[in-house]
Amino acid sequence: MFARSTTIQAQPSAIDAGIAHVRDKVMPALEDIPGCVGLSLLVDRRSGRCIITSSWETEDAMRASMDRVRTIRDQAAEKFGGGRAQVDQWDIAVLHRDHRAREGACARVIWTKTDPTRQNAAIETYKSQALPNMETLEGFCSASLLVDRASGRGVSSVTFDTAAAMEHNRDAATAMRERMTRRAGMEVVDICEFELALAHLRVPELV
Repeated sequence: MFARSTTIQAQPSAIDAGIAHVRDKVMPALEDIPGCVGLSLLVDRRSGRCIITSSWETEDAMRASMDRVRTIRDQAAEKFGGGRAQVDQWDIAVLHRDHRAREGACARVIWTKTDPTRQNAAIETYKSQALPNMETLEGFCSASLLVDRASGRGVSSVTFDTAAAMEHNRDAATAMRERMTRRAGMEVVDICEFELALAHLRVPELV
């Protein structure tokens, strides 16, 4: 399974209009494209950073959709009041759900970098050590790891039932992340917490 993420720097005042556009226009349009198996939308109302992620059955399907998606992406960026969108393509290395996200769910997203030759080992560390620890965090809902095998980049998203739960477990998650990234030889590049505005990624369990 594969994913394409589109990051838009939105105007905070346009975020609700952007969410409605993605729900009512973008999601149906993408689901008409062969190989697309869902979409999610993360928004940070304070900074304006919004991330639309689509999931795909195969890398070929994802790449074949590029021309059709370009117009859809440009229209979404306009609705968010943002500028040019940043696009990244990923291999979905891990996805685990304890339960499906409910209304009010939030996500902590961590961008990482590692030596590409060590990425398979880092993925195994994530599966065997990080995931079991994440499941102990208050309000844990699901976790995923997307990777770019050529560059060694990765992004982990951990979803929680509520913003309060995510806030309460922040210190424990920080300590856990420092241990796990050190063991896996990964460098944390960025961290951001988001509202999960739309959760329709129909990706099967990948652990």
